[in-house]
Amino acid sequence: MPREKLDTAVRQEQFAEAALNIVGAYGLRGLSLARVAHRVGLVPSAIYRHFSSKDELLDAVLDLIRGRLMGNVTEACAENVDALECLRRLMMRHARLIRENEGIPRIIFSEEIFVAHPGRKAAVYEMVKGYLKRVGEIVQRGQEDGQIRPELDPSTVSLMFLGMIQPAAILWRLSDGGIDITKHVEKAWQIFSEAIRAR
Repeated sequence: MPREKLDTAVRQEQFAEAALNIVGAYGLRGLSLARVAHRVGLVPSAIYRHFSSKDELLDAVLDLIRGRLMGNVTEACAENVDALECLRRLMMRHARLIRENEGIPRIIFSEEIFVAHPGRKAAVYEMVKGYLKRVGEIVQRGQEDGQIRPELDPSTVSLMFLGMIQPAAILWRLSDGGIDITKHVEKAWQIFSEAIRAR
């Protein structure tokens, strides 16, 4: 890959990361291209070489979130671990991703980001659907290996998996970090794993 393109991709990721952090601290209304450029240490005009509008920047933030979600799946299962261990690692990585990126729930659960942007709403839907599909594939692997109950529907199990994390993320956000999301997820995992484990 030519150096210029690599530099552009890296710079765009820096801008998206900065935007995500700003949304976490100030909400969507606190996000501006000038504030993002300042966070990265550049003059405001520099960001316009990469993004022509705040909307383009928000799309890049969603791409960043998608990449991290899918990257978590790959990393959680990278060491040839069994399906249940893969799911446990993924659950813990998901909780850490939210804990370390307060902007994620503020973006994903905000109607403001979708107003006048039906395509963006569809993109978020596809992102979540893709993540659930990957979780379902892990469940299927566990069923094939005899670890996970064969009668369970993988898509339902994947929804339950995500459902153990999202309410904790909402409570964590509403309590300004007062809920220990990691502790909640650890306890939830014990119940969930016993419910799906093959006897």
